[in-house]
Amino acid sequence: MFKHLLLAVDGSPLAESAFHKGIALTREMGARVTAVRVCPDYHLMSYHVEMLANTREEYANEALKVATQYLDSLAREARASGVDCQTTYVASDHPYEAIIKTAEDKGCDLIVMASHGRRGVQGILIGSETLKVLTHSKIPVLVYR
Repeated sequence: MFKHLLLAVDGSPLAESAFHKGIALTREMGARVTAVRVCPDYHLMSYHVEMLANTREEYANEALKVATQYLDSLAREARASGVDCQTTYVASDHPYEAIIKTAEDKGCDLIVMASHGRRGVQGILIGSETLKVLTHSKIPVLVYR
């Protein structure tokens, strides 16, 4: 059925739960997986406190280091489960675009991700990256809630 799954992770418990379910699905299908972590670019005017204390280069280096450590730990878990797992990190202010582009570039035939289930005003103001991926992707998307 599917040969290469993209698992989008953001460090949240919900995303990690979806990652583990995606690994189980991948194992059952005999497929392979790529895990992607998308982090925001550096901005001088920011609501992320860690960005304010760092230079652009320091922020980029630290973000890459943290993302790499996180993705490496997920890849080890996947390999321990018998699933080939590659990882990639992308810096982007538009996570949904980065997720879709990564899936296309890596030749993935299914995107697996979690939905945080934001509703009401919070959902309207923050927006849902999952909804944006569902709306814009030509690749099938499996959403775990």
